[in-house]
Amino acid sequence: MPLNKPKIAIGFIVAGALTVVSGIVMLFVGPMVMKDQVIKNTVIDPKNSMSYTMWKDVPVPFFMSVYFFNVLNPQEVLRGEKPMVEQKGPFVYRKRIQKDNITFHDNGTVSYREYRRYYFEPTMSSGTEADVVTIPNMLVLGAAVMMEKLPYAVRLMISASFKTFKEGPFLSKTVGELMWGYDSGLVDFLNKWLPGMLPSTGKFGLFAEFNNSNTGLFTIFTGKDDIRKIHKVDSWNGLTELNYWKTPQCNMINGTAGQMWPPFMTRESTLPFYSPDACRSMELVYQRDGKLQGIPLYRYVAPKTLFANGTDYTPNQGFCPCRQSGLLNVSSCRHNSPVFISHPHFFNADPVLLDFVQGLNPTEEKHGLFIDIHPMTGVPLNVSIRLQLNLYMKTVSGITETGKISEVVMPMIWFEESGYIDGPILKTFHTNLVILPAVMEFMQYGFIALGVATIIIASLMHHKFKRAWTNVKMTSTGVDNPGASFNEWAKGGEEKKDKCDINNSDK
Repeated sequence: MPLNKPKIAIGFIVAGALTVVSGIVMLFVGPMVMKDQVIKNTVIDPKNSMSYTMWKDVPVPFFMSVYFFNVLNPQEVLRGEKPMVEQKGPFVYRKRIQKDNITFHDNGTVSYREYRRYYFEPTMSSGTEADVVTIPNMLVLGAAVMMEKLPYAVRLMISASFKTFKEGPFLSKTVGELMWGYDSGLVDFLNKWLPGMLPSTGKFGLFAEFNNSNTGLFTIFTGKDDIRKIHKVDSWNGLTELNYWKTPQCNMINGTAGQMWPPFMTRESTLPFYSPDACRSMELVYQRDGKLQGIPLYRYVAPKTLFANGTDYTPNQGFCPCRQSGLLNVSSCRHNSPVFISHPHFFNADPVLLDFVQGLNPTEEKHGLFIDIHPMTGVPLNVSIRLQLNLYMKTVSGITETGKISEVVMPMIWFEESGYIDGPILKTFHTNLVILPAVMEFMQYGFIALGVATIIIASLMHHKFKRAWTNVKMTSTGVDNPGASFNEWAKGGEEKKDKCDINNSDK
């Protein structure tokens, strides 16, 4: 019995249609499966070994690069001339981050303290911790501004105490001493008679309070009940809002703790986070798309409004008293010392700040901060947070150490905290977030293309087979030419009709 090829072709058409349907189903179901897997694997849970380890111990390399503004003309500055500085560095430290005292709560939150420790990396640095630099003496020039409204006699006594302990307006110390602390008779005196005035009770150093310390007690959401809230801060040191600033908006604790963000980000999403070191919440905005070794990312940067003053950006009025835009006054959370935070080299700040100091040259490439985020998971792939520490200094009558210093916001140091995903973690990311989605997408559209091609080819073959099958059937019944047979039948019919007419006429 010959094969019924038209029916076989119809079978292929049905199979092609099913293949197309499968591809379309995968087109809709695939993203849902990926989304479900992302949610399942990003929730803060010890069962999620990779994501939990990344959150708990931050296993990727993380570094802090420190640059000092070495003052070249300290004596001229005391006579009222413009400060001249040269940048020295980087002095690079490996940063070790580890969370401890981790406690999960029934309301979908987890509490922890994050400890940090720094280790000097000589091979990555342009100098050693023994290098000597000259910077303004915060103990003298900062205290002078803090006490300028005290009675004149008190200021004279303060000046006399500076002389007693041989503290001048500028100091030349090694990088290690300036970073982690140095012995000072004045510091010992102040800690004894004015406890709480200084940030530390031991040696005085710019980063003394940061090494071997924690950032406070954070309570954040795990994402178990709502993935949109994952990593967001519920409270810090038991507080749901701050008391440093003048408006409720500025005192809000917004966003995450600054290490990860909720998944499924869009270009309209922002990166809000709370920084205990800056004493406030900050927010970065989308700049552009990018890739890190094939992994798609969104780059987020600081908007110009981040450190704008209250005049240029009204919502920042609560951070005042303000000076020029580009400076954040952190005196309220730094023991009232006249300290300001900015971008390095006053990048994105009022250009007038560059007129008061020689030796600064801001560029976005070197001094702008950014965070590269994988939008599907909210995990940072590449981070560079750059900030500058500045001291407001001026002449204060009665305190002779201030000489004739012109009023200036003086840059002291700037630092960059940077890290990026590399090694096995990057390979895992690449496999799970680049290769697998690409394979799934190929299968989706591959199924659709294969199904459509099968339908088209099978339809053409069906048409061909149907004609051939019809010919075969007619041949088997003795009819070689259907068209000719029809003519002969018609002709025979006419002949019969004529015979009938003749017979009728005879009658």
